Amino acid sequence: MKNEFKQLLDKRQKSYIEDAGRIPSAVLIPIYENNNTYHIVFIKRTETVKTHQGQISFPGGVREKEDNSLLDTALRESNEEIGLDIKDVEILGELDDEITTTSNFIVTPYVGIISWPYEFVKNTDEVDEILNVPIPALLEKGCLRPDTEILNGQKVESCAYHYEGKVIWGATARILNKLLDIITPTAGE
Repeated sequence: MKNEFKQLLDKRQKSYIEDAGRIPSAVLIPIYENNNTYHIVFIKRTETVKTHQGQISFPGGVREKEDNSLLDTALRESNEEIGLDIKDVEILGELDDEITTTSNFIVTPYVGIISWPYEFVKNTDEVDEILNVPIPALLEKGCLRPDTEILNGQKVESCAYHYEGKVIWGATARILNKLLDIITPTAGE
């Protein structure tokens, strides 16, 4: 299945966003297989972080000067936030850039496979909770719902995922939606 995910990600054309007025950032979408079901790892941010307080997101953050690439950013931030060791991630591909509507970021998402079980180490200054969400639950009827966001003062159509009382919205939901559209043919197998 891992190879199928990689092939599906490789055969598509990535869409880049160029905007010098936005801050480059990157996230990692950690995926693992447990009992023949693939799961995605999300984090719920603390209320004390600088941006996106209390929101559910993928591990990641702003590109720092020491990062040689945005992939380095995603891996460094994943290590800082949830203790995911860089050597434990196999990168399968990259998704389209996405912009945030509540902050000024361009987000570059990377998809990676990790082994399970994994002993995460939560950075309690940044991460309130680590969520392991099975992909089939995200594909269930009623999980994906329409949403509206405000971008540059204008309403834009978006989406949100509702899972066990938690809402995944904004750039994270849009990135997740693109990923699921790509891997859905194999996700339920």
